[in-house]
Amino acid sequence: MKRTIIIAEAGVNHNGNFKLALDMVDAACRAGADYVKFQTAKPELVISTFAPKAEYQKETTGEAESQLEMCKAIHLPLTDYKPLKEYCDMMGIGFLSTPFDLVSIDVLEPLAMDYYKIPSGEITNLPYLRKIAALGRPVIMSTGMSEIDEIEQALDVLTRGGLNRDDIIVLHCNTQYPTPMKDVNLRAMLDIRNRLGVRVGYSDHTRGIEVPIAAVALGAEVIEKHFTLDRNMTGPDHKASLEPDELKAMVDAIRNIESALGDADKHVSPSERPNIVVARKSIVAARPIAAGEVLSEDNITVKRPGNGISPMRWDEVIGTKAIRDFGYDELIEI
Repeated sequence: MKRTIIIAEAGVNHNGNFKLALDMVDAACRAGADYVKFQTAKPELVISTFAPKAEYQKETTGEAESQLEMCKAIHLPLTDYKPLKEYCDMMGIGFLSTPFDLVSIDVLEPLAMDYYKIPSGEITNLPYLRKIAALGRPVIMSTGMSEIDEIEQALDVLTRGGLNRDDIIVLHCNTQYPTPMKDVNLRAMLDIRNRLGVRVGYSDHTRGIEVPIAAVALGAEVIEKHFTLDRNMTGPDHKASLEPDELKAMVDAIRNIESALGDADKHVSPSERPNIVVARKSIVAARPIAAGEVLSEDNITVKRPGNGISPMRWDEVIGTKAIRDFGYDELIEI
């Protein structure tokens, strides 16, 4: 049984408050996530003064401030990520953070993360992809807003830069917050796996927990899901995020699905084996039968329990002689 990597995406839902970021680590731990992930950026290196907000950002944070001003207010300073990583280590949960610019990659590199997470928006950023590839660490790459050929091109950059394809996990993703169910297109995850020959997972922005659970049933190796301490907080991503109890429910459901998927070998399970006697049937006497009487469709039938001669041996039993007297409903012996 493969264990799905579950990433609790804190993102910028700490609103630039280090104490809230620590509280989010605690919440991710309680939920049972494998990793808690943040977003590292020097906003002025990522966003120009002319960059507009996304429509969902306008809906959640208004139109008065620019995208750059919004992001400056909700990002942690770069010096906070080392102590944040140390706190994750102390709490026993994996630390990840997505770098959004080249400087942030340099800030995160000494922290020796298990994976570099490439966000959907950087999949066409050639200098960024080359720098990630040169670090030689495993990569998880989201593919929101991408056509299949753009994913292929990004994979080519990463592999030419020195990464093995087996070290890259590609996440199907839709970057609308929240994603309408009709736009999830979850089977695209399988298309990515089959056409590009890569390991796959799913980064979810829908409301609720059904879709990531379904993704695990389809074979996702990684699930990433935004969470917040309170959906009513101000900020661009809170409304499309899970609250801590919902995050825990998702993690528990995924672990149950992993267990339920099993080993793909059809066999009688230990829990159901005792029910064979109860639910299956045996050949029994349909009426009292005297010793020596020929067994026929007139004097034998099939009933529960299943601890006698199997009805699959019916033809073998028909025409033989009773070895002794049998009472009504008694199991037949031959």
